[in-house]
Amino acid sequence: MDRNLALETVRVTESAALASARLVGRGDEKAAAQAAAGAMRAALEGLALRGTVVLGDGEKDEGPTFCVGEEVGSGAGPEVDVALEPLEGATICANGGPNALSVIALAEPGKFLRCPNVYMEKIAVGPKGRGVIDLDKSPTENLKALAKAKGQPVEDLTVVILYRPRHEALIQEVRSAGARIKLISDGDVEAAMATANPETGIDILMGIGGAPQGILAAAALRCMGGDMQGRLRPRNHEEAERAGVLGMGDAARKYSVEELAGGDVMFAATGVTGGNCLQGVRFFPGGASTHSVVMRSKTGTVRVINTTYRFDSRALR
Repeated sequence: MDRNLALETVRVTESAALASARLVGRGDEKAAAQAAAGAMRAALEGLALRGTVVLGDGEKDEGPTFCVGEEVGSGAGPEVDVALEPLEGATICANGGPNALSVIALAEPGKFLRCPNVYMEKIAVGPKGRGVIDLDKSPTENLKALAKAKGQPVEDLTVVILYRPRHEALIQEVRSAGARIKLISDGDVEAAMATANPETGIDILMGIGGAPQGILAAAALRCMGGDMQGRLRPRNHEEAERAGVLGMGDAARKYSVEELAGGDVMFAATGVTGGNCLQGVRFFPGGASTHSVVMRSKTGTVRVINTTYRFDSRALR
């Protein structure tokens, strides 16, 4: 994949972020998600690629969403697999909370793990924790291993966890181990990215969230030099069957970051609301500004892009 494609891809997340940011705090997550999806679809039409959506949101939402197997792009250019989330954190956006993003990742065909839209157990860290985490170990063991790798006590580590009833035991163990916790309502893609950015103060992500978001998080961490493991956690027989159809019937299997998102990966994200890694969209009379990141696993390049749009002088492009 050509490096210029990565720079063009960020226009797609910018468009989705601008559209959904109009609805921040309006209390309508469905409308915000649909606005983001519609804008992302329009932007993808002009992107020089032959893309196939392998992770989309068509299973759970209504409206102009993306379904697995859908073709996107102009039809010219490289053949790629596409994983996307037009609005990661629709509830966050609707409530005016932090860390909502628009996200897209590209990979060579067959390099994203094909998985159903079920739950995934995840553990993610930045570069200093690479190779020391293991889903088969207890949270306490993982915290001790990470603390040793980073040369600091467990008490100095901050763990980000989705605030859900299913995580009560995890939260209790992390607290007993002595680490600090940052509980989030949604947005574990952004949380995984934060583990690889020392400025955020977040050291590790633990817990169970969506499998599609796990693939996107893995794509970002591949580019940022971090590490991650994931394991599917179907909630019922129907979800287990869907995983089995895709050859993922082994409930105990751990997937490495390379198995989740392998090969040459490109990743782009634009902040919708401000958070740990990215600022949100800011509107001003006659225009708006966006804050984005675009990354490549092949080179480890991470570019931060600030863009100003003048609505009164030209159309978005």
